[in-house]
Amino acid sequence: KLYMLQTRNGKRTAAAALKIACDLVDEGMITEKEAVLMIDPKQLDALLHPQFEAKALKAAVPIATALAASPGAACGKIVFTAEDATAQAKKGEKVILVRLETSPEDIEGMHYSQGILTVRGGMTSHAAVVARGMGTCCVSGCGEI
Repeated sequence: KLYMLQTRNGKRTAAAALKIACDLVDEGMITEKEAVLMIDPKQLDALLHPQFEAKALKAAVPIATALAASPGAACGKIVFTAEDATAQAKKGEKVILVRLETSPEDIEGMHYSQGILTVRGGMTSHAAVVARGMGTCCVSGCGEI
């Protein structure tokens, strides 16, 4: 008899990949160096940004869809101008800057924001590129709002 088994790389989150690598080291199956080489650097980047708890995500009710233009998680008071973002943040408020799209004039407000949401744009939009460079969470192309 001939038995055939399909194999492929398992899809897993960055946290799962890291846990698997650590478990393999703890069990003596691989070295620490091999464990480091198992982890995709892009996955490690995702772990360095804020994340919502899984429990909170399950309880959340989505109100729109958008592109995850820059990794992370953020919450705060919604503001619609860079000036308001700057002013509110200087008062100690955490803010989310919501704009149709961003431009270089918005940079100060983007700097003070916990997160950025744009109605227009994509992965290469101004908001996405600047947010990734700043390490700030950004969703773009949220036309449903």
